[in-house]
Amino acid sequence: MKFGVVIFPGSNCDMDMIHVIKNILHKEVVKLWHKNTDLQEVDCVILPGGFSYGDYLRSGAIAQFSPIMKEIIGFANAGGLVIGICNGFQILTECGLLPGALLHNNSHKFICKNVYLKQISNKSIITSLSKKSILKVPIAHAEGRFYADDETINNLIKNDQIIFKYCDEAGDVNDKFNPNGSLLNIAGICNLERNVFGMMPHPERAADANLFNEDGKILFDSLIKNFKN
Repeated sequence: MKFGVVIFPGSNCDMDMIHVIKNILHKEVVKLWHKNTDLQEVDCVILPGGFSYGDYLRSGAIAQFSPIMKEIIGFANAGGLVIGICNGFQILTECGLLPGALLHNNSHKFICKNVYLKQISNKSIITSLSKKSILKVPIAHAEGRFYADDETINNLIKNDQIIFKYCDEAGDVNDKFNPNGSLLNIAGICNLERNVFGMMPHPERAADANLFNEDGKILFDSLIKNFKN
């Protein structure tokens, strides 16, 4: 399986992701520069975290117009796997590959800490093989509050597109452990076709035994094992 990690001006989690794919998962990975239009025949595109274009206007608003995004949108619409993490999730909502929007945290502060995630759907290529229903994964964002209108929320529920919700260590989903004010504690979703995924937490920061946390690696392992050439 071949991965491509997109690099925008302001990306700062690209090398973390490349390290995990290359040195932890032992899979081929290439860098995809934002001005290029060649996806280099990758099987999965990852939009990493960071502050693309300085988050001017709003997070992800400018990145959606990068030359490579036209190719990624076509790739996704043809069934290709696309994953957006943190800023990548924001970009995916801005370009319409995922519904909803990521707004400023209700605290109006940047939040960087470990959180607990409850896997809501196991009908996902990134969660179906996981034996853990509660994961501890770090977040690092100022605009991570998921919002959508009532119709969109109802469709996400009906179609089982909510992948993760913020919860406590025991798996209880409640407002107290909602770090940013996301509707329904939503931390990650997928599209209707289940080939485009977005999440605010950073699994690549919880995928190395040297960090004493490999909960994030579970998602990558599931993706690789489920992938069909």
